[in-house]
Amino acid sequence: MSENQYVVFKLAQEEFGIDIMNVKEIIPYQKSVHVPNTPSFIEGIINYRGNVIPVINLRERFEIGLEENTKDTRIIVITLDKKEVGFIVDEASQTIRLDEEQIDQAPDIISGIDRRYIIGVGKIDDNRLLILLDLQEVLSNEEKDEIQTMEL
Repeated sequence: MSENQYVVFKLAQEEFGIDIMNVKEIIPYQKSVHVPNTPSFIEGIINYRGNVIPVINLRERFEIGLEENTKDTRIIVITLDKKEVGFIVDEASQTIRLDEEQIDQAPDIISGIDRRYIIGVGKIDDNRLLILLDLQEVLSNEEKDEIQTMEL
């Protein structure tokens, strides 16, 4: 039986999980510099350890509605196609281990473009579900190309 570890983060009241192996670092939110002519979900760019990286607002990407950033707001940094990218989340509070038997396939009600980045649903206890995401798939190939070619 295989067990994976996930970083748990919140957007609005929903909890999501991403494989910890994809996470480089979780850093406190910092204001980004807006870059003109980029998609609305790209909040801007930040200086991350001497590198300029794009920052994506996951609330905007998932059309959840924007909220003010709080002291709990975090940026999850991952490597996406050999380039570091930050994802803004409301809170990144814990890591959790899930066995394969605790993970169900994404429900059929989820269809279309969303299905490619939802890899399953983790059952933590009787009343807590975790939507498992593959952040590598949150952006379409065209959007990834746009990030790769951002003039920084």
